[in-house]
Amino acid sequence: MGSMGEVVRGFYGVVDVAAGPGAVELARWLAGELVKGGASILQVRVKKGGSGALLEIARAVRAVVAGIPLVVNDRPDIALAVGAEGVHLGQDDLPLPAARNIAPGLLIGVSTHTLAQARAAAEGGADYLGFGPIYPTGTKDNPDPVVGVGQLARVVAAVAPVPVVAIGGITPARAREVADTGAAAACVISAVNRAADVVAAARQVAAAFA
Repeated sequence: MGSMGEVVRGFYGVVDVAAGPGAVELARWLAGELVKGGASILQVRVKKGGSGALLEIARAVRAVVAGIPLVVNDRPDIALAVGAEGVHLGQDDLPLPAARNIAPGLLIGVSTHTLAQARAAAEGGADYLGFGPIYPTGTKDNPDPVVGVGQLARVVAAVAPVPVVAIGGITPARAREVADTGAAAACVISAVNRAADVVAAARQVAAAFA
């Protein structure tokens, strides 16, 4: 699969759906569009659904995603069950060492919001870090304080060579500014997933890192 720097590069796509009728079809369609748009890695995130919904949706996405790593949010057990390559942990999820014990072969990404959290995750053996929110974001109900591109650049330098994925309020138009910090990738959710042309929006993010 190459080095982590090659795996996590450019556009980090998220299949972010709410559980319920039509969720599997929507997830399958969205995954296909994000891959066509040049996602280098794809995360599955299911809001308001239990384990069964996440399992079903992740399995459906796995069926359409080949050639790039598939990452399941929060749940190393479900990542293993669907044959995903990785798991992504938030600060309130399973601790990194526990996830590593459950699934020693998985890529593990960790969401971080401060320099101290980023250093701790990198020293703890995370394969890549999410860092943000870079800009104000509407994706979360209780977002962490906005960090900005200056702090992003400091984190990238502090944890190198661990790749950093910038997240939070990023739009295709802002992707170049994010890429200029040395971040490996940008995770763009709303501005790509809800765009009139998902593929074109995704390609604009990927192109900023090319």
